[in-house]
Amino acid sequence: MELLLTYDVSTIDPPGRNRLRRVAKLCEGYGMRVQKSVFEIVCSDADLLVLLDKVQRIIDHDQDSIRIYRVPKGSLRDVKTLGTAAPLPHDDALIL
Repeated sequence: MELLLTYDVSTIDPPGRNRLRRVAKLCEGYGMRVQKSVFEIVCSDADLLVLLDKVQRIIDHDQDSIRIYRVPKGSLRDVKTLGTAAPLPHDDALIL
């Protein structure tokens, strides 16, 4: 499945800044950052469940906001970009 994950983590205090870093690091493990707080993710249903569990353990439910949009398959490949944004190769082979 293809997802668009956005987050708004409160950074008014040091614990918030720590949560922000943890959410960003977690998302980097699941997808590609397309803007500061926006990730494009290709994953399975099981991966999504794990991601949701991990995010819920990190965020402050009274201060932070996470939005995950499930987009139709192929949407991430068909994205229109402007400015410095470039489409990302979600389907390309991962070279480590």
